[in-house]
Amino acid sequence: MSIHLWAMSVLCATAMAAEAADFDGSRALICAPVEVKSCAAGESCQNATPGEIGAPKFLRIDFDNQAITGPHRTSPIRLLEKGEAYILMTGTELGFVWTMVLDRDSGDLSATLSDRDGTIVLFGSCTPL
Repeated sequence: MSIHLWAMSVLCATAMAAEAADFDGSRALICAPVEVKSCAAGESCQNATPGEIGAPKFLRIDFDNQAITGPHRTSPIRLLEKGEAYILMTGTELGFVWTMVLDRDSGDLSATLSDRDGTIVLFGSCTPL
């Protein structure tokens, strides 16, 4: 193997490792919810925007302090589980229980907020800070 091919292999492997580390829970993330479904028992789920349900445009996931932060409040992560392909987070806020699942490869995010009246489902994407 020539020195140039070897150097390219090392650079590519380093870039791939750095990209994989973006969503492994070692770095803070900023996430944007882009699609929302609002669901209640006995009714069809309704499409909405994050603004229509009062969700923030951006959320920060702070793994070091185990917290999710929006523009007006911070919610502690009560349970954090790291699987091979995902990071699962749960907590409670203002009478809701919430869950977030982060895809460790893509940074895609799915989240739910549930109370006794129904569930809100959010889909979005995250990027490292």
